Amino acid sequence: MPITPATAANSSAGGSAAEEILLELVDEDGNTIGTAEKLSAHQAPGQLHRAFSVFLFDEQGRLLLQRRALGKYHSPGVWSNTCCGHPYPDESPFAAAARRTYEELGVSPSLLAEAGTVRYNHPDPASGLVEQEFNHLFVGMVQAPLRPDPEEVGETAFVTSAELLVRHEEAPFSAWFMTVLDAARPAIKELTGPAADW
Repeated sequence: MPITPATAANSSAGGSAAEEILLELVDEDGNTIGTAEKLSAHQAPGQLHRAFSVFLFDEQGRLLLQRRALGKYHSPGVWSNTCCGHPYPDESPFAAAARRTYEELGVSPSLLAEAGTVRYNHPDPASGLVEQEFNHLFVGMVQAPLRPDPEEVGETAFVTSAELLVRHEEAPFSAWFMTVLDAARPAIKELTGPAADW
């Protein structure tokens, strides 16, 4: 059965492997042109689809990173931005970003704001899957204790820009991380101010 917001709300938290999750296919300008099943959209050479990436910061201007759970089929065990995912067909990227942040980390973002879009093509050498994405970027604050879902998130960390550079050199990160971070930097700098040095 295809997953939509309505069926997702009525399904169990773990879901079933047989459930089909649909993504929104888009053209190069981000216009919706159809749907595709999630895994098939990521199989080489990949189908261009709508996605989102969230960057949340604490009051000290530190970025919340998550290490993806080892059980995830795509990029397991690597560090990435606060939250990322795909809107359901006909779901706004903003609503999807807020929904998935809560589902994965147990918090609702504060001051969540749009930070532009970026289009990229990132193959994942480990899995052979391809990220062909038209990605909507969001920045905001996290002001409540985290309650991560262990099936989604293996670990979390708040890092300064200097600490991120060190961690990025020493630990594996998602293939898309630097692309989305660099695209979101103007909005990040506006949110965190010059002292945070993003």
